[in-house]
Amino acid sequence: MLTRVPKGTKDVLPSETARLQALEAVIREKARLAGYQEIRTPVFEHTELFTRSVGESSDVVRKEMYTFLDKGDRSITLKPESTAGVVRAFLEAGMHNFPLPIKLYYLYSPHFRYEAPQSGRLREHHQFGIECFGAQEASADAEVIWLAMDLLQSLGIKNITLRINSIGCPVCRPVYKEKLLAYLNGKKSLLCDDCRDRIEINPMRVLDCKVPSCQAELTDAPRMLDHLCDECANHFQALQAFLDAAELAYTVDTGIVRGLDYYTKTVFEIIMETEAGSLAACAGGRYDGLMEELGGPHIPAVGFGMGMERVLMLLDALTQDERRLIIPESKLDVFIAPLDKTLSLTAFHLLKEFRALGLSADMNHTSRGLRAQFKYADKLNAAYVAILGEDEAKKGVIKFRDMRSGDEWETPLQNAPRVLKERVLSQVEKECSP
Repeated sequence: MLTRVPKGTKDVLPSETARLQALEAVIREKARLAGYQEIRTPVFEHTELFTRSVGESSDVVRKEMYTFLDKGDRSITLKPESTAGVVRAFLEAGMHNFPLPIKLYYLYSPHFRYEAPQSGRLREHHQFGIECFGAQEASADAEVIWLAMDLLQSLGIKNITLRINSIGCPVCRPVYKEKLLAYLNGKKSLLCDDCRDRIEINPMRVLDCKVPSCQAELTDAPRMLDHLCDECANHFQALQAFLDAAELAYTVDTGIVRGLDYYTKTVFEIIMETEAGSLAACAGGRYDGLMEELGGPHIPAVGFGMGMERVLMLLDALTQDERRLIIPESKLDVFIAPLDKTLSLTAFHLLKEFRALGLSADMNHTSRGLRAQFKYADKLNAAYVAILGEDEAKKGVIKFRDMRSGDEWETPLQNAPRVLKERVLSQVEKECSP
């Protein structure tokens, strides 16, 4: 057990972190272009934050949270989602007093949910998400959706569909809930145990059930779209107009209600088709009442969360030609090969000077012979090897070998860092020239 990763988690090895870093670079640039700034919140929060925001009727709170008492007998929860923590940070920092809207994003944020591990979703998974605070117009909803779609499409991902819905607001939702409750009570004996519980707590959550037999019984359930107040109806109509302007194809899906209780008006999912079936790559919506629920002023908000493991899984399904994620080649500018332990201190000083000039450098830290050092340097994808032997030390020089061409030359030891820097820059210029 000591050498096995816990179920539902995974190690991220160097080959995978290279892909993650490339993906993160694309995400940061997309966020920058849209005016979003990064925020980072703690990996755990007070449990009450999630029970009040996410909702006690949600599966997240009822079944999936990692909750424990700390040594001060305070109930603490590893965050199952990030929006509540971002709202908490927003209020605690007094950001509601700043000029609005404020656009924030989080990246590779760890989330913890105790559920059966599934394709692209582990018990510890990571998300990119954005939150836009203080914008009530449907244009903000459309921009959020557009950013998510643009990111996925820019990576070469094509097998995705956008589904949207409106779940109303506190004005129109009560009337709809009464009609839905009457309908569900007539179907109660035909629904699963979870749905029967949800009827009593939050009947709209029944519509989110993924059990096929329940879905079959809900095909003619009342639709929230047919009971929207004028404000919500106009907002949803405006959203579609903005999505049309952005030339985004979408489907109105009245089955989308989202699993968290804080959503109002717009909800959406970006669905990807995989061999394992349909999976949500991104989901979100508007949550205009969450600030007040957590003790703050009324500030409308909209955002989304995107599973980064699922995005990487989507990229894996593409051919090499289809992928647009550029992963920089891992390489080393120079590897220093001392031929005798007595020269290690000189090699170490050189290592420091190379790195001070911005060159990536490493040296031999073992008892390898010269041939073994060259093999190791080749595995590190070193462009040059700096050979430091007894003869070179006596002459006060160092011998360089170009690992691509095999060319060798000597240069005075004190000039070595500057000479190599000029070579590296010259090579970069050649590679970049048309």
